[in-house]
Amino acid sequence: MKVLVTGGTGFTGSHLAKRLLAKGHDVRILDNQKGIVYDELIEKGAKISLGSVTDDKLLEEIIPGCEVIYHLAAAFRKVNLPKHVYWDTNVIAMRRLLEIARNNNVRKVVYCSTQGVHGNVDNPPGDESTPIEPEDYYQYTKYEGEKVAQEFISNGMDITILRPTAIYGPGDPGRFLMLFKQVKKGVFPFFGNGKALYHPVYIDNFVDAFELAVEKPQAKGQVYIIADEHFYTIKEIVQKIAFIMNIDLKIRHFPFRPLYWISAIVELAFKPLPMDPPLFRRRADWFRQNRAFKIDKAKCELGYVPRIDLDTGLRLTYEWYRDNGYLG
Repeated sequence: MKVLVTGGTGFTGSHLAKRLLAKGHDVRILDNQKGIVYDELIEKGAKISLGSVTDDKLLEEIIPGCEVIYHLAAAFRKVNLPKHVYWDTNVIAMRRLLEIARNNNVRKVVYCSTQGVHGNVDNPPGDESTPIEPEDYYQYTKYEGEKVAQEFISNGMDITILRPTAIYGPGDPGRFLMLFKQVKKGVFPFFGNGKALYHPVYIDNFVDAFELAVEKPQAKGQVYIIADEHFYTIKEIVQKIAFIMNIDLKIRHFPFRPLYWISAIVELAFKPLPMDPPLFRRRADWFRQNRAFKIDKAKCELGYVPRIDLDTGLRLTYEWYRDNGYLG
């Protein structure tokens, strides 16, 4: 089967692409940068086009002949990224991709959205019907992308929308790497009580969901929260990381509100600068927001069963960080 993975050299996309390649599929990848596994993907047989998903001409070149498109490419969370970049990438390019896919008789599109469209879950655990309350422009434009997809779904196109929770695993360059690095220092500061709920999804579990979304006819036109079986307090996750790293971790508690206001000041100070601030409000919100969900719909309709639990996933992730020099 010939498939296209947009964002296919990134963390999530590359894991998906490698799974598809291992199963013998003809995999095309579109991404705007090589990423850390570019050479490995080429060696495994991927055909990679470097460029932007906003490039209509490029989409016209690589979509014809594809049976399935996994659409992961997005303008992601950079604090100082202009709003028009998010809109052009996450909304306008979504529409053009679906138009070109429809014109070329692409059988199936799977769109990677985010559970972030729900914002803070007031009465956890939430589910797909939890109110849509995006809290930043990235989340807002991801939901606008969902609305574009729904237009095409209403006209008969076979599209499935996945809303993953906090994706992690070997190669993850984001929040979990920061957690491991902080735990290694032996002291972890919690701003607040550490009881905010956090719901991880191990990368292999999420890739399973992508495959199921294509395999199961009942996935047509549906939206699914994709997460691991269980959610945890952020303090529990940090303690599990410390146990895996064999670190005698000291936890220090501080009030949350001063952190939030300092974050706002730092964010404002970095506004005219070309780099992201080291501290900003969205990062501070990790200490207080509840992100916990039920995955009943995905389990019932897709047959989705998370295979890798948190303890196993954290250990595999730690070993990758250690072996690849990410923890110093």
